[in-house]
Amino acid sequence: MSDLVALADRVVDGARAGEEVEAYVARGHDVEIRAYEGEIESLSSATTGGVGVRVLVRGEGGARLGFAWAGSLEADVVDDALAEARDNAAFATPDPHLALAEPDGVTPAELDLWDPTVAETATDDKVALALEVERRLRAADPRIRQVPSVDYADERVEVALASTTGIRAYSCRTGAYLAAAAIAGDGPDSHTGTGISAARGFAGLDVERVCADAVARSTRMLGATKPPSGRVTVVFDQRAASTLLAIVSGALSGEAVVKGRSFFAGRVGEQVATGSVTLADDPTDARAFRAAAYDAEGLACRRNLLIESGVLLGFLYDTVSARRAGVASTGSAVRGGYAGTPGVGCRAVVLVPGQLDLEGILASVETGLFVQSMIGVHSGVNPVSGDFSVGVEGLMVRGGELAEPIREATIASTLQRMLQSVLHVGCDLEWLPGVAAGQTLAVADMQLSGN
Repeated sequence: MSDLVALADRVVDGARAGEEVEAYVARGHDVEIRAYEGEIESLSSATTGGVGVRVLVRGEGGARLGFAWAGSLEADVVDDALAEARDNAAFATPDPHLALAEPDGVTPAELDLWDPTVAETATDDKVALALEVERRLRAADPRIRQVPSVDYADERVEVALASTTGIRAYSCRTGAYLAAAAIAGDGPDSHTGTGISAARGFAGLDVERVCADAVARSTRMLGATKPPSGRVTVVFDQRAASTLLAIVSGALSGEAVVKGRSFFAGRVGEQVATGSVTLADDPTDARAFRAAAYDAEGLACRRNLLIESGVLLGFLYDTVSARRAGVASTGSAVRGGYAGTPGVGCRAVVLVPGQLDLEGILASVETGLFVQSMIGVHSGVNPVSGDFSVGVEGLMVRGGELAEPIREATIASTLQRMLQSVLHVGCDLEWLPGVAAGQTLAVADMQLSGN
């Protein structure tokens, strides 16, 4: 901890009169392993480190902001980044809303996001795990024709942030990930299914779950056909629901609202969803893989309740978007690393769980469509208008149980209508990599297009 914080302090101490300076210092170590046909196809291990520096100079018409970054922690390279940011500020356009974050009195949550098993586990053991998963998948079911990939990855990340406005923060986290794909076949028919597991450390990875999911998701789709078109209730599985929530989360950005790029704009206080929908962004929940004690500007992260019993309460903001909207930051700044500047975004979107698990929701729906994967999300969903049209694969629901598999189908609606048509929020909450948790979600009256 001390060397990163000391380096951030050193950059800030280099501020000149009339300048505000922020230093974001990060260091990470990543391991990636891929197994294929009983051998290790690739293995990489990399340590990276760098600093991002922002220099703000106030003047007529607002503040000018300069930014520069360096992929090194060497003192002379860091000094050059500060000088470059200073030079860039001189050419920037003044903006009255630009500012660096200032302490707001919120106490950061005490989170333990570091699992020592990531660093302590030998590379040979990580390799052995990937090979073992591939071996198990090949032997799991006679219909498994091929295992195109088994991937293991882990990361260790440390971040220190300091500024002349009084910000001083340090955080660290680890993560371990395992994913495997299996191709099942029956005659000319074949289908690929993927199993995943994520944990803070190596010891938390669930090999049995990865293998079982990959086999089930591939074999149950054999014989899939186009379904008849019509209006149906759609049950999204945990992964698909996580993707759906991530899309909705983008429309809850205060920056998107200010710029007119959200279908929630101007709707605070309105009933935007059914009463069963209570949605929050809660990076203080240590189970979330993007949990954090501090946001990307050094403010304490906090639980932000965004929709309560279907009523829209507000949006997420970083310092600049909050100033544009005339409100306070919600501690929701994010950034991709030291090479980027902060923006506003969600870290851990979650719905308050309902009472039913997957089996209970299927029984309640009785007839409908179960979606296990969505295709074309980025091109088929418009977060500004709310239009929603994506390709899907899954199984029909008949008599409250999963029935025949379907593919080459499309479901369509609008995000606004989908939120108003939520029938059930599952109690089967599972934190997945990404910005949103997964849990089964049932949405009524969507258009299914097949034959």
